[in-house]
Amino acid sequence: MPRIDAHQHFWQFDPERDAWITLEMAAIRRDFLPADLQPLLQEHGLDGCVAVQASQSEAETDWLLALAATHDFIKGVVGWVDLQAPDVAERLGHYQQFAKLKGFRHVLQGEADRALMLQPAFRRGIGALAARGFTYDLLILPDQLGYAAELAGDFPYQPFVVDHIAKPPIKAREIDDWRQDIRQLAAHDNVCCKVSGLVTEADWQHWQPQDFAPYLDVVFAAFGPQRVLYGSDWPVCNVAGGYGRMYTLVADYVARLSAAEQAQFWGGNAARFYGLTI
Repeated sequence: MPRIDAHQHFWQFDPERDAWITLEMAAIRRDFLPADLQPLLQEHGLDGCVAVQASQSEAETDWLLALAATHDFIKGVVGWVDLQAPDVAERLGHYQQFAKLKGFRHVLQGEADRALMLQPAFRRGIGALAARGFTYDLLILPDQLGYAAELAGDFPYQPFVVDHIAKPPIKAREIDDWRQDIRQLAAHDNVCCKVSGLVTEADWQHWQPQDFAPYLDVVFAAFGPQRVLYGSDWPVCNVAGGYGRMYTLVADYVARLSAAEQAQFWGGNAARFYGLTI
């Protein structure tokens, strides 16, 4: 069974384009490229990764595909395309020629219209994905979980995956509303969930492994071991401890699963969801 990091990023840092990387995130205000990640994957016994867009342009998609073409350990790419564009079907048709392009993502968490995913133009774009074999990553905050559940229900044949367990307020130790809403989303069997991005939602300097257990308990119970994927969210995780601490946190938690369930979590589910060629 392959072992896959299903969520990480590359970038050549641009302070204007990457304005979301604030001064308090000094640890990641520089370039991060395949040569930086490959030793970390090898150190933790991982066979490959899925590179996910960090900026919203087709130029970003094309750049990630170029990296994937020259680095075999990049097994898949989640890019960006304007899902609201009138010519979205044609753009998706263009991208079908790239075997490593597995799906798309939009930074919904940052949109002023919290229900943008339910607008007709966006829904039209979502409706064009499945027929062309593309997945969709839901980058959302807890207040958008209800909209995501409605979207998943309206497109039952579209594979969705929630990034970063929808970023619950771990630092504030709040769980009730998020738990209710993520269970509602998980009721749709076309939705998977990435166990990624945890440490950045906690107290960056002082988090402890037990801070995350209540949230992980909810996710594994709601989605089941067949619909959860490991993702590091590297290099963003560097602001709150780095790759090794994120990996160990997750590894210690999933040690309670059966060997077969662990194999699915560490790569089997990602390979199936994204259709990765290992």
